[in-house]
Amino acid sequence: MKKDCIEGFEYLTYSCGENIEVVFFTARNGLTFNRRTEEGQNNLNSIKRWFNVKEVVYLNQIHSDIIHIFSNNADIINSEGDGIITSNRETAIGVFTADCVPVIIVDKTKKVIGAVHSGWKGTYANIAGKAVEKMKEVFGCNPEDLNIYIGPHNRSCCYEVSEELIHKFHNNPIFKDKVKSKEFKINEGRKLNLEACIKIQLLSYGIKEENVNSTEECTFCSKNFKLFSYRREEEKEGRMYSFVYIR
Repeated sequence: MKKDCIEGFEYLTYSCGENIEVVFFTARNGLTFNRRTEEGQNNLNSIKRWFNVKEVVYLNQIHSDIIHIFSNNADIINSEGDGIITSNRETAIGVFTADCVPVIIVDKTKKVIGAVHSGWKGTYANIAGKAVEKMKEVFGCNPEDLNIYIGPHNRSCCYEVSEELIHKFHNNPIFKDKVKSKEFKINEGRKLNLEACIKIQLLSYGIKEENVNSTEECTFCSKNFKLFSYRREEEKEGRMYSFVYIR
């Protein structure tokens, strides 16, 4: 991972070979991608110029496990859902976050990319694992070839939830055995570790542990970067946009 800037705005980036780039924008200088505002729409459109892509694709996120395939079907923009997969070149596919987990999936071999928005509801519903499965079914991707990039989110240091929700996660079949065997720890008291939950999902679908990368930045308490946090700022906060594209 490296830090870069464009026109005064900051982002964290991973280069996946020669043709694929992963981008996690920060909130430096107030950069927001809230698509419901004129400023947010203008910034989304600027991505075309900043990164030399033809399209910027996003969804009306609803905390679901709905995943769309994008293939020159512009009508999916603003459709309801929380995951996008494409093999299109010069197309940025991404998700909006301000505490939830942005998960980017890259197949350098098949040249297929995915972007997932995984809050607690999407994580509980296994959206990251389902995205891997869909890439396998639709594009023939081999999970062992996939690289995962987890962006800034409300990490377990700051993500306190109800005891009922912790109990719900512990009893979810996806996590139950791993937690019971103490192979993974998904909480510390009432503090839920969404990244650990997502990692359990990914490994169970055949992702190699060494292929899972994380920025390890918390939106609520990061001292390294300015990041939007819904929990910290409530409705005053903006939205960050995390995306991936094939050149």
